[in-house]
Amino acid sequence: MMITQLEGKVSSEKWDMLKAAFDKALQDIPSAIKYSYLAQDKTGADVWRVITVWHSREALQNYRQSVETPEGVLMFRAAETEPTLTISDIVIHS
Repeated sequence: MMITQLEGKVSSEKWDMLKAAFDKALQDIPSAIKYSYLAQDKTGADVWRVITVWHSREALQNYRQSVETPEGVLMFRAAETEPTLTISDIVIHS
């Protein structure tokens, strides 16, 4: 399994836009995704993250090749910010 984390600073007046974009994306979540979360940082409330667990590296790669711009990036752009991406292998899970 893999985890992607998109992180961006979203001004408070755009929080509802980000939440709405995330809710909309959940209506048609790709089968390559196992779980996806929208999280707000508690130490810096303007920092938001979309954390997604993918079934495999291949599933993530196939998804990224199938779209021009990943949906998570579009969510942050809807809230007028450009996110940073981190990709991690899941080594151990419970």
